[in-house]
Formats: sequence, structure tokens, C-alpha cells
Amino acid sequence: MSNALHPRVLRRFIILLCLLTFGMFTLWAVVRGSLDTEPGDYEVRQGDILLGEEKYDEALERFAAALAEQPDHRGALMGRAIAFVQTGRDVEAEAELTYLIDTLTQTVASDDATGIAVLAGAYANRGILHDRAGRYEKALADYIEALKIDEGAVSGPGVIDKILYGTPRPSTVRKRAEHLTKQFALPEAERLFRVPELDAQQRMHKP
Repeated sequence: MSNALHPRVLRRFIILLCLLTFGMFTLWAVVRGSLDTEPGDYEVRQGDILLGEEKYDEALERFAAALAEQPDHRGALMGRAIAFVQTGRDVEAEAELTYLIDTLTQTVASDDATGIAVLAGAYANRGILHDRAGRYEKALADYIEALKIDEGAVSGPGVIDKILYGTPRPSTVRKRAEHLTKQFALPEAERLFRVPELDAQQRMHKP
């Protein structure tokens, strides 16, 4: 009897080996992903999905669950602030953003790119709230701070912008800051801070 494997048996063996290898790599990826995930990250991802579906109350529940897992979770704080804005709770949104700014200012490391982007986004979002309320000097100060911290993080539409609003080219922080700066340079009687067609394009940022 020949010691050589029958071609069909050999083929089945190779297929089985490939499937086993694929399964092991998949399991390894899942385990590694689980190990790399911080407490509250899963709940924040759920909350972000619910934000996109405009289910704001449910999104707030998931962000609260994330904060129960990890107090001061920056993604949860930012998500909750955006949910407050979308439901007209601007006072709560501003308080949340101010808390996030204060927390990150004290804790974010210089090499933490994500944390720095979130900090810039928080300043930009608080600036938008000031802007909408007619507090233009405070809005400009927050816009400038956002641009100084990480202009790239607030330079254009992110994933949440596209999901929530479907606006491909919303008004950027830089454009709005430039407009406010030009208006402040004019005599008070000539200033035009509000440009409705452009103001309507302002979008919250969630790095």
C-alpha cells in the first residue's frame, strides 16, 4: 500500500487546516480586541449608533451606562453633551462640555492624540452653543482654543456629522472664527454676526 495520501484526502486536510487557522486568527483578534477595550467603550459605541438613529433618550441611557463603568469616560461625556444639544437641553450640554474641558485639561497627556482631539471638539462644541446664544466673544474664544489644540479634529465633517445631518460640507470652526473676527473689527453698528444660511450648517463635533 502506498504511504502517499489520496489527493481527495489531502485536499480535505488542507481545507480543514486553513479553516482551523482562520478560526484561530479570528479568535485571537476577538480576544485582543476585548483586552484592548476600555470599560465603557462598548456602551459608548452603542450610544453613538443610537445618536445616528436619533434615539436620543436611549443614547443617553447607554452613555450613562458607560459612565457607570468608567466615570469621566470622555466619549460618553461628549456623546451625552451632543444628545443634550439635539434635545434642546443647551444648559445641560454646556455644563457637560465645560466639565469635559476641565477634566481633560487636567488629565490628558501630550501624546494622547484621541484625548487632545476630544478636548478640541469640546471647545468647538461649547463655542457653537455660545454662538447660538449670541455670546459671540465667548464663542470666538472657544473656537480659537479648539483650533490651537487640534485644528484637524475640528476641520470638517466627521462620521457623526454625516450620520446625523447628511451635510457634506458643514461650516467649519475656522470659517466661523474668521467670520466673527472680521465682524468684531467693524464698527459695532455694522457688525453682522448672524448669517442664517451658513449658521444652519454648523455641526457638533465628536472625535
